[in-house]
Amino acid sequence: MKTVGVLTSGGDSPGMNAAIRAVVRNAIAKGCRVIGVRRGYDGLIQGQLEEMNLSSVADIIHRGGTILRTARSEEFRTEEGRKKALNVMKVFGIEGMVVIGGDGSFRGAEELSKLGIPTIGVPGTIDNDLAYTDYTIGFDTAMNTVVEAISRIRDTSTSHGRANIIEVMGRHCGDIALHAGLAGGAESIIIPEVGLDIEQVCRKLIKGKNRGKLHSIILLAEGVGGAIELGATIEEMTGIETRATILGHTQRGGSPTAFDRVLASKMGAKAVDLLIEGKQSLVVGIKGNEIIGVDIEKALSIEKKLDKETYQLADILSM
Repeated sequence: MKTVGVLTSGGDSPGMNAAIRAVVRNAIAKGCRVIGVRRGYDGLIQGQLEEMNLSSVADIIHRGGTILRTARSEEFRTEEGRKKALNVMKVFGIEGMVVIGGDGSFRGAEELSKLGIPTIGVPGTIDNDLAYTDYTIGFDTAMNTVVEAISRIRDTSTSHGRANIIEVMGRHCGDIALHAGLAGGAESIIIPEVGLDIEQVCRKLIKGKNRGKLHSIILLAEGVGGAIELGATIEEMTGIETRATILGHTQRGGSPTAFDRVLASKMGAKAVDLLIEGKQSLVVGIKGNEIIGVDIEKALSIEKKLDKETYQLADILSM
């Protein structure tokens, strides 16, 4: 293989730049040219490509977001759109592609492989919603962002004797809320896998107040409902003043943690190695301390399940 392409697709996540850097530098070290695709599959269709070199990825390992930018592409979902993308890749001589993104990006990667372009996926999503891998790039950073927010909100919550609801990302997967809630000492963690038991949440708040607690933190994954509406309901049911904070896209931004930088570097380099070995239709992941390659179709078919032990531990420790 002489020419490798790389793109980022879907929602951005901290650590994507570290992965891009690893792809570019490992490919060049192995004697390959690297073509960067701007704005994901949409940019691929439109021919927004340029050759990358060692300097292209200098001083980016610490930066959040993605220097290649990202976008969602409805056109790539069509057969005509994929044919346009294939023609562009042929013009630029791309023989293999590394796709950094989430499950939707991986489905696009699978389509590229079907068109005859060996493709390897790298999991870049803060949600940690891909079951085949222990961690996705960006999850650790997003979790730490939430933990920092919990600490700040707890200060003001204690001063006023309030309950605070913090709404975090996680439409279908509650990993951010669960892990940040455990690390931040939240009294209640509400996630899509379990749902909302409003009476249980209120009981905890009242019991805490009766034994002298000056504050209460409730972590809410966005997939369960809205923080403002929930706050109004809790205040009405308990009489405890309740405020809501929606962290939104702050969870996607910021400099990646050391963990995410190392993980992204290992995964990006592994993706290039797999392409050079002649592999395709794989996604890289981490199990234990090992960077692995898994068939895309198999990876996407594995159901993401709730970590019940962690959820139960968080519940016990929040008493």
